[in-house]
Order: sequence, then structure tokens, then C-alpha cells
Amino acid sequence: MAAATSIVAGMIRVDPVYTPAHLRAHGYAAAVTGEVSRAALVSGATDVVLYTDPTNPTSNALYQRLGYVRIADFTGYQFTYGAPEAA
Repeated sequence: MAAATSIVAGMIRVDPVYTPAHLRAHGYAAAVTGEVSRAALVSGATDVVLYTDPTNPTSNALYQRLGYVRIADFTGYQFTYGAPEAA
């Protein structure tokens, strides 16, 4: 499966992309990701972005074959909020 967000400021993000493990290596991810990406451009997006796991060489190779270009790496942080713990 592959889906896309709504267009915002000319950009659409392809997310999520997922293939169950037992169905991988049949070209399904390539087909649906390619089609969702094409549909995003046809709908008027000037930019189509896709965030991926940089440690997954299989998906990264697929996205490059579809025409995606690595621009930058991002790191996510999670902060906990609330009262500081007592000393």
C-alpha cells in the first residue's frame, strides 16, 4: 500500500508505504509508490517528498529507481513534558 497527504504549498508527501513481509519482492511497492507519486504530480503538486529509513537499502534503492533523490537526513527526538523530578 502507498498513500499521499493532501497538497500543501505545492507539496505532497507520499506516506505511508508498506508491503507485508510475505508479499515483498513481487514489485507491489514499486507499482503503488510509482502510481501514487504520478498521481501527486498530475494533481498539481510541484514537489513530491517521501521520508524513508536510511538504513533500509532495499526501499532506498526502489525509491531511487522511481526517481526520488536523497536530499537530507533527519533525526526525530521525543521530549517528555511535565514537572521536573524531585531531587
